[in-house]
Amino acid sequence: MKFTLSWLKQHLDTNASLTEVCDKLTAIGLEVESVSDRAASLAPFIIAHVVSAEKHPQADRLKVCTVDTGNEKLQIVCGAPNCVAGMKTVLARPGDVMPNTGEALKKGVIRGVESQGMLCAADELKLIEDEIDGIIELPAEAPVGANYAQYAGLNDPVIEINLTPNRADCAGVYGIARDLAAAGLGTLKPQEIKATNGTFKSTIGVKLDFPATQENDCPLFVGRLIRNIKNGPSPAWLQRQLMAVGLRPISALVDITNYLTMDAARPLHVFDAKKVQGNLWVRPAKGGEKLAALNGKEYVLAAGMVAIGDDVTTLSLAGIMGGASSGVDENTTDVFIESALFDPARTAQTGRALQITSDARYRFERGVDPASTIPGAERATQLILEFCGTKQSEASELVIAGEVPSNSRTVAYDAKKCTQRLGVDVPEAEQVKILTALGFKVDGKGKLTITPPSWRADVDGAADITEEVIRIKGFEHIPATSLSRDAAVTRTAIDRLDQRAGLMRRALAAQGLMEAVTWSFMPSKIAEQFGAIDAGLHLVNPISSDLDVMRPNIFGNLIQAAKRNADRGFADVNLFEVGPVYRNTTAEGQDWVACALRAGQTPRHWAAPARAVDLFDAKADAIAALAAVGAPVASLQVAADAPAWYHPGRSGSLRLGPTVLAYFGELHPALVMACDAEGPMVGCELFIANIPASRSNSTAKPFLKLEDLQPVARDFAFVVGSDVTADKLIRAIRSVDKNLIRDVNVFDSYEGERIGAGKKSLALSVILQPSDHTLTDAELEDIAARITAAVTKATGAVLRG
Repeated sequence: MKFTLSWLKQHLDTNASLTEVCDKLTAIGLEVESVSDRAASLAPFIIAHVVSAEKHPQADRLKVCTVDTGNEKLQIVCGAPNCVAGMKTVLARPGDVMPNTGEALKKGVIRGVESQGMLCAADELKLIEDEIDGIIELPAEAPVGANYAQYAGLNDPVIEINLTPNRADCAGVYGIARDLAAAGLGTLKPQEIKATNGTFKSTIGVKLDFPATQENDCPLFVGRLIRNIKNGPSPAWLQRQLMAVGLRPISALVDITNYLTMDAARPLHVFDAKKVQGNLWVRPAKGGEKLAALNGKEYVLAAGMVAIGDDVTTLSLAGIMGGASSGVDENTTDVFIESALFDPARTAQTGRALQITSDARYRFERGVDPASTIPGAERATQLILEFCGTKQSEASELVIAGEVPSNSRTVAYDAKKCTQRLGVDVPEAEQVKILTALGFKVDGKGKLTITPPSWRADVDGAADITEEVIRIKGFEHIPATSLSRDAAVTRTAIDRLDQRAGLMRRALAAQGLMEAVTWSFMPSKIAEQFGAIDAGLHLVNPISSDLDVMRPNIFGNLIQAAKRNADRGFADVNLFEVGPVYRNTTAEGQDWVACALRAGQTPRHWAAPARAVDLFDAKADAIAALAAVGAPVASLQVAADAPAWYHPGRSGSLRLGPTVLAYFGELHPALVMACDAEGPMVGCELFIANIPASRSNSTAKPFLKLEDLQPVARDFAFVVGSDVTADKLIRAIRSVDKNLIRDVNVFDSYEGERIGAGKKSLALSVILQPSDHTLTDAELEDIAARITAAVTKATGAVLRG
């Protein structure tokens, strides 16, 4: 949002300096992005008079001009179509640095004719952002030889603020002035908007034609017909203000709508009434309609997009851009004013789908003040009659279709809780003064009833009211308080989640994975791979048309990230992310998950050939992350019951009884294909909240305990059914003597003719760690017998000879 200091002072009576204004803007949450003073860059450019403009002898489109600077006459070659003898324009002389290129102008020879300077267009001086085909045209009274910046008022500093989406009211200069006045930087000047008495009934009517499900797309449309006007250039002061914020002056009628958009955050549109055939309708597009827009492009409307048309064709894209067929021009004598209210979400969706950016869309998708609709039409009427009126001009009665939607709401507010919420004691009287200055209606005493103004749709609770108070009071009044490090302070569940997330990040990074941070939403076609999507997870106003649902799983985003890396030549990707996933819209429906993904091959090494990543890599990642947060990994049960987005038979879960701590394995090919990627890919996902708290209250690492006695290893080979998991054997062995058996590992698996159909051989190494004496042969025989008996009882295994 850009505006000049003088524009601001049209609404704010203040003696504050530019620095004080900028400091206060940032202090109240309207962060100043930049301040530019164009007087310095435009200092060399002067006003010149084109004495003559003759056709170039070697080029049809060029003219050889004699230009009077007030001190001398120069010969300049110009190709602008609007360059004519007698006009006043802006001159750049050799040595002047052009703002659009940053290079100094030099004398040149164009088609054999010397050119001693250049006549400037607005875009060449960076007065507007769009390129135009024509030089600047100045009034006949412009003084030849004078500094152009000073004459045009371009020595006025331009302030740009970084406006947050919730502050739609400050998308206009008046709203910014209101905030500064509330903050004590001056007095807000009252706006006088007088109603115009219509002398006839408009011959153009308006009909809102919406199904019940889309009535909010345009709840109100206000119009007015004005006849017998004369369109022409807007006043110089208005042109200067528009050019200062990067808008090109076009004509008085167009400039008025642009001015009110920037000044009052009230987008408007004017139709050439003589180009409108019959009445206007506002309704959802059926799909397939074409619109030749004012930006010179043609758009095909999709079903549901809100359009405006007449009895013959589509004329405008509601809240975004008008059509060329009904646009005003220098011959326009009758206009129909449009001041309407359009749904923010629908406007944003349409603008993104058609890739149209406009000042109107910027404001409508943030939420225009509903109460400004009728005043907006009245103010436009005043300006049109003032700038374009003739003795025969007359305005119709207002045409009103629909009604102002009721957004009246009250907030119960306890003024005494301000200190509790902020740590700042703001007296009740001061709170009331601040809120009243911001436009809030305050009733009661102590326990207040507050009605937010129509332009503050973002305020709906007591916390929002408190934020407004401290925003204007000043955030610097909030005392800096260090958080207590007292060990006796009980840590909350959130603290534990944060601690575990940090430990898991370090553990997964140590496994060779790189952390990724992806969107919390994803395309619905990918989200559907993880099961049915709760209706509440679909986004009403997504940042992109394909990111339309809150993510039910992180894998979809990580797979897409791996694909982007593979497309750029990095096929071997190891990524992880720790963040939320969503099952529904409730607090309980949000899970905090650590998710890891591996794709491609393991790193090449001299000791072993590279191989494709497999489910055991994913399992190792999961166990390492669980061990890092103190989970009892030795007690985990492994089950082959991973959900449907894993490959059946190549995946599993890590459990403690019925509680799932993690899933791991190869991802299902259907999921990988839905992400337009190539597999195989493996991964794991860990549910941080499901991990039991560590039995130790201390966060310090335990002392390393080394046994004095040598450990003993014994190997066992068991023949079991092919459906028996190795985990069952390991758990049975561990249960024999938890103090003596330190570790159990599977080192071989065999299925073949020597074993028989439906069977397999599993070989395990059991590490025995005595603590007080060396084990005797008898003791070793006894433990071996007990291990064999336990495994046979648990699984039906037979010790292989």
